[in-house]
Amino acid sequence: MKRLALSSLFSLVLLHSHVNAAPGPTPPDQTAIAEVASGKRTEARAAWWGFDPVDSTAALQAAIKSGAKKLIIEDMGAPWITDRLRLAGDQEIVFEKGVVVQAKRGGFHEPTASLFSAELKSDITLTGHGATLKMWKQDYDDPKHYKHAEWRNVLSFRSCSQVRVTGLTLADSGGDGIYLGVAKRGVPCSDVVIKGVNCINNYRQGISVISARDLLIEDCVLKDTGGTAPMAGIDFEPNDASEELVNCVMRNCVSENNQGGAFLFYLRPLNAASTPISIRIENCRARGGNSSVRFVTGNDTETAGVKGAADFINCDFEAGERAGVVIGNNPANGARVNFVDCRITDAVTNEPATTPIAFTSQAMGTGDFGNVRFDHCTITDRHDRLPMSYQDLSGGVGLSGITGTLIMKRGEQQTTYRLTPELIAEWMPFRSFRKIARMDVKAANLAPAMPAAKPDAKQRNHARQRGLSEWLLWAEAGGKAVFTVSIGVVGKAEPKSAAVSLLLPSGKLTKLKQAAGGEQSAYEFTAAETGAHKIICEAGQFTSTVNSASHRVCLYSQSAAFHLLGTTGRYFFWVPPGAKEFAVKVSGGGGSEGVKAALLDPAGNLVEEKDTITQAHQFIAKPEKAAEGEIWSLRLDKPGAGVLEDFHVQLQGVPPLFSHAKECLLKPVK
Repeated sequence: MKRLALSSLFSLVLLHSHVNAAPGPTPPDQTAIAEVASGKRTEARAAWWGFDPVDSTAALQAAIKSGAKKLIIEDMGAPWITDRLRLAGDQEIVFEKGVVVQAKRGGFHEPTASLFSAELKSDITLTGHGATLKMWKQDYDDPKHYKHAEWRNVLSFRSCSQVRVTGLTLADSGGDGIYLGVAKRGVPCSDVVIKGVNCINNYRQGISVISARDLLIEDCVLKDTGGTAPMAGIDFEPNDASEELVNCVMRNCVSENNQGGAFLFYLRPLNAASTPISIRIENCRARGGNSSVRFVTGNDTETAGVKGAADFINCDFEAGERAGVVIGNNPANGARVNFVDCRITDAVTNEPATTPIAFTSQAMGTGDFGNVRFDHCTITDRHDRLPMSYQDLSGGVGLSGITGTLIMKRGEQQTTYRLTPELIAEWMPFRSFRKIARMDVKAANLAPAMPAAKPDAKQRNHARQRGLSEWLLWAEAGGKAVFTVSIGVVGKAEPKSAAVSLLLPSGKLTKLKQAAGGEQSAYEFTAAETGAHKIICEAGQFTSTVNSASHRVCLYSQSAAFHLLGTTGRYFFWVPPGAKEFAVKVSGGGGSEGVKAALLDPAGNLVEEKDTITQAHQFIAKPEKAAEGEIWSLRLDKPGAGVLEDFHVQLQGVPPLFSHAKECLLKPVK
């Protein structure tokens, strides 16, 4: 063997050291930059604006804003470290193979700070086969360094059109891999193609679709999502009735090992007046994680429930921890949901009592539920159980329009079922509740039920209403009213402030200061009018409680339904003169979430008591003195089994007013 000369060996060592050394800063090429600015060049390379292995934000942003029709981001041998970047319209960005664009560590403190974002832009193309755009998910989840947020996305598009994203890997975000939202009401993202993209280990979703028209997602992998709910592979979730999901197609995609499920559709904000949906999920596969498909709409009012259709064609739903397909609240006259040639395999194997397909109606459902077809779908199940079940949290909401054929496979045994109304009734019987209409009452036509009684300032209200809630405070004109709003945190969520408004009896709305999250905020005003002043609290996922030491305060709901959390105690309501019959419907949260409730007559005597209400129970009663009007009450307590968390109370046939003290109760007046 020949020996290398000492000089040659030294040269090889130097060469090896150069190859493995971290690249240093690259200065801008001013000549090339000028040629792009003048229009002489329409294709540019990002390195012309310089490269800094510590922070290339300024260089990358300048390159994007240069006006180049095509921008190539080169592999510099080290990641492009950058803070948030704004995309331009009418531009293609090509990320060369091996390129890594990495979020700058310690940045992105704004809750909506995304790696790349665009609003109201058109003609954006991002191509990057073998390239990765990534953030620092573990950092954003550390409360010592970041306030909790779920919108630090890798790619964020709002009201953009003609968008193409191809070949990229989008990883480790503090929100979604891709977010398709709205910057201007009524303007969805449109003409969007996402192809061959991998969304890996993102914090909230692989992809969120808030409002989109003409969307194609093809040959994509969405996996390992986890951090903050919903944690789905993909989530179609409009925020407002004006948004839309039209001609949305997902084809040949895999959603795998996502903590919150594979394909999620939360369409409750849409209603019957919204643009009908048209969604097609074709040749897609769900593996592991939570439920494979969860499709939820609204059914709590006569106008709830979006129209249109959602089709699942030739899809595989495998090894989900929960039911493979969950349909929630879909009205029988709402959107048509079709499963054609789909397969559910080994769903919820660890819970034999849970079925592979589950229907569930929300606590305040109003109309018949269903409009779902299974056309030649196969369930492969190792347990001897029914293929589907119905959890009726609303009480009395029937099933309608569940049709098609199911093939059940257990080992060597195979059975085909034709889904007829008779078979559905046998598999999923539901309770028939008394139909008692809610009473429509305007806050302007109310007065104290006990005008001579003075409320006890020490008797505080402990009712926690969740989400958007309304409270009525009775005040005389000219008097000063003082009240407090307490925003209660739910679970381990970071406290957030909540919007508070005051609606005068005449209808004038005034926005007040926001209520601090996790604590009590004080308010005062001088009443310009006599009557019921409505306090509106927008607590989101949290709860609100309103108290006043000097004035009458009671809970109010136009829908006559109160969404409560962890609330106990005795609460009073007014039964008006002439009422022949009324009811109180109490609905638990399902599963282990229940409540104990008791109906008491005006003297405080027990009329009926029901423990551990997990689904729904209807208390029905007749007033003792129908000609005079009476104050009845409902006592709420912890259930004998399970936990007291979310539950609903709906007043039927009586005014939608609920108070912790009879002296604070209001009643309708002519």
